[in-house]
Amino acid sequence: MNVLVLGGTGEARVLADALHRKPGFTVTSALAGRVAVPAMPAGDVRIGGFGGAGGLTDWLRARDVDVVVDATHPFATRMTANAIAATAALRLPLLVLRREGWAESPGDRWHRVPDTAAAAALLPTLGRRAFLATGRGGLAEFAAVESMWFLVRAVDPPPPPLPPRRLVLLDRGPFTADAERALLREHRIDVLVTRDSGGAMTAAKLVAARELGLPVVLVERPPAPEAETVATVEDALEWLTTR
Repeated sequence: MNVLVLGGTGEARVLADALHRKPGFTVTSALAGRVAVPAMPAGDVRIGGFGGAGGLTDWLRARDVDVVVDATHPFATRMTANAIAATAALRLPLLVLRREGWAESPGDRWHRVPDTAAAAALLPTLGRRAFLATGRGGLAEFAAVESMWFLVRAVDPPPPPLPPRRLVLLDRGPFTADAERALLREHRIDVLVTRDSGGAMTAAKLVAARELGLPVVLVERPPAPEAETVATVEDALEWLTTR
């Protein structure tokens, strides 16, 4: 079975590694190329965009792909839409591998908002020093918030516009709760902003915020795609091996 994994997440790498070792499967991982030095999965890797749904359709047809697994980030809505359109055009099976979102625990002070614009509007009512852990996307929405200081964390340097009062921290997870707690204390953070990415890899900042009693502005996920979806790599492997 010739499988294309639309990747970039930890789950995508684990799935590609498992398929690469599994007899009867050939796997290619497609990475968007937004990170200068991405974590590379096993098997063949393609880096860069396809040129929309039409380009992806042509690529799938030319390489005789049998099945597509969309294991992109929960907020990568454009890639997911392209995958749905391309597989529908070729009548190929599509599986979405999407980790579950985070759930509140006792002691959490979460403020759920629909998008980063709403997060930027709410922030000044909650604090003065924010840890902005949304990645490179959506930072422009915070550029007009002049009343606050921001600690911005990203894997690669984010493009402008950026908040005028900021410190950019380049780092890649996973992070421990102890390290996140120390970071929040070091920079005197009084509010955390993040997207509901889900998963254990980046959940430590939520644990640290809970322990320190800090409010969290949580950007909610886009609507779930209209495609067959599983939450774990194990379920994805079972789906693939039983086809």
